[in-house]
Amino acid sequence: MKNLIIVESPTKARTIENFLGKEYTVIASKGHIRDLPKSSFGIKVEEQIFIPEYRVSRDHSKIVKEIKDLAKKSDRVFIATDEDREGEAIGYHIAMAIGEDPAEIPRIVFHEITKKAIDYSLENPRNIDLDSVNAQQARRLLDRIVGYRLSPLIASKIQKGLSAGRVQSSSLKIVVDREREIKAFIPVEYWSLDALFEKSIESIMVEFEGEKIDKMTISAGDRAKYAKEKIDKESFVVGALEKKQRKTSTNPPFMTSTLQQTASSVIGFGPRKTMMVAQTLYEGVKTDKGVTGVITYMRTDSLNVAAEAIESAREHILSSFGDKYLPSKAKYYKSKSKGAQEAHEAIRPTIISFTPQIAKGFLKPDDLKLYTLIYNRFVASQMTDALFESQSIIFESKSSKFKASGRKLIFDGFYRVFGASDKDKLLPTLEKNQKVELSELKANQHFTEPPSRYSEASLIKKMESLEIGRPSTYAPTISLLTSRAYIEIEKKQLIPSENAFKVTELLEKHFANIVDSNFTSGLEESLDEIAEGKKDWQKVLWDFYDPFIKEVDDGKKNIKSQKIAIPTGEKCPKCSEELLKRKGRYGEFIACSGFPKCKYTQNIDGEGNMVDKKVPEVLPDVSCPECGGGIVERKSRRGKFYGCANYPKCKFISTYEPTVKKCEADGCGYVMAKRLLRKKDIFECIKCKNRVDA
Repeated sequence: MKNLIIVESPTKARTIENFLGKEYTVIASKGHIRDLPKSSFGIKVEEQIFIPEYRVSRDHSKIVKEIKDLAKKSDRVFIATDEDREGEAIGYHIAMAIGEDPAEIPRIVFHEITKKAIDYSLENPRNIDLDSVNAQQARRLLDRIVGYRLSPLIASKIQKGLSAGRVQSSSLKIVVDREREIKAFIPVEYWSLDALFEKSIESIMVEFEGEKIDKMTISAGDRAKYAKEKIDKESFVVGALEKKQRKTSTNPPFMTSTLQQTASSVIGFGPRKTMMVAQTLYEGVKTDKGVTGVITYMRTDSLNVAAEAIESAREHILSSFGDKYLPSKAKYYKSKSKGAQEAHEAIRPTIISFTPQIAKGFLKPDDLKLYTLIYNRFVASQMTDALFESQSIIFESKSSKFKASGRKLIFDGFYRVFGASDKDKLLPTLEKNQKVELSELKANQHFTEPPSRYSEASLIKKMESLEIGRPSTYAPTISLLTSRAYIEIEKKQLIPSENAFKVTELLEKHFANIVDSNFTSGLEESLDEIAEGKKDWQKVLWDFYDPFIKEVDDGKKNIKSQKIAIPTGEKCPKCSEELLKRKGRYGEFIACSGFPKCKYTQNIDGEGNMVDKKVPEVLPDVSCPECGGGIVERKSRRGKFYGCANYPKCKFISTYEPTVKKCEADGCGYVMAKRLLRKKDIFECIKCKNRVDA
């Protein structure tokens, strides 16, 4: 008997094929094989009915023919795309493209790509969930309607190449609003009195002359100076001692948003990189048990965990750490998101015995970093809570009270799995009414600080809290905002461009719903209800489309053009499009009219004349190892690097600064860079990577 299994990814196909016998053929569709056309609107609207004009893309025609041929020769055909709405829709389009009935074709699903999971899914196939397909279709058509009807309007009123999007624009407004807060921020002065008792006990004043002191109570230097002068003349005793025990609870296993946030703060991965590495771990890597998926599906907003996985984790905790680290009952977590797909699982390791220590011998460095993060978080989620003792001492004088705080780890609990815990801050043993020495007293001036800009991680957290988008859309939304030059990422901070402000202001005035997080969240809720069979997807589309198109038509007539680009009469040296004089937040500059496809810009002086950009100086006595050209110092968002002066013809780069020292390896003779390796200075050849001690 011949069986055909169709998945999306070649890696996934190879992993699954390893688990099955010769009677199974596994083939990858390589993503979406049918979609709306790229060059036209692709949606017919007839009497409040939306008819999408799906096409098989040219680059997928060959694979579709191959799948069709294999399907004809097979006794059974299974769709095995990912178990989310996107995967359900891909499966639907595969069935349509190969001439199968989407309502009848067997559909197999699994949260993890392991032999056990694949075998179980083949024994328990289901049909394609058409409600989920309709929810995905509604999302796709909503995004196409906004993109194809609103983006041209914005481009015509502000600048060619600009765009808007349902999730994109509401997310951009979050970044713009934060920048507005920062610009409008006015610092407020406040003072604190900080004391040192017994030469080592740091304390802060909490009461003065009967008034409780919080952060902003002392707003003037005169008041702080008066308090300091008065307190300096007084003696102190221990007024109160307090010790309390408190537990620190375990965190739940990861879902998409928390994985992206933690990966950013702990291992420095951006959301896009996190998802790429997670995809590799999910689809299959080499392990001590062969090629298999080592984590469950990574696009999820659920915190559910399979009972078998919990039991495996508890057995591992008991054998590795002992019974005091194992709670009497298993721990269960529930997502706070209203639309969470609780049938799915949280992100966890699929093989609990494949520990990070074992994985180190099989995984690539980046894969290992993320896997370790996921593994430890899951194991820790089933361990006992950590127990701390919080300590406080109140020092009293005639007019004031100062408080010192400390804490001591009594039982490390789940911290044990991470190999470290917060450092203790222990207070000395003192007795009530004991006299103490005031060793030092300082009146310190402070100013309130503006809110910090969003990072990729904190923006995702905000999007999640406002229920804008879903796990699969967080990283792509930020990538889109970056590629469209609406935001720049500098030192992990998201900085909106001038166009970001212009577009957001236009949308706020004329298309308020598009940038309203509540409206966007409401649409997401409607999509969830479509997936649950509670709403009709065509009605949801029409309820959005009808008022939206009226706003677009009104905008074409009544929105005033904000274009302030002045033609220069000269051609772009990169693409030959016309150069325009534009005005940005830092003054006037010359830019290509072909933006964003061409991002050529040129500085201009105070009289409006073009001036050459600073040409980096070629480093002396250093040549490019690939083409023989000069080497220059350059800067990027990630910092300083060294590259060939003949770029873009030659793309050689090095992150280490070349020195005059020559490599002594046979036949090399190229310059070496000084770098720090494992806390030791070495020289490394930029060309052949030969290393010698510095």
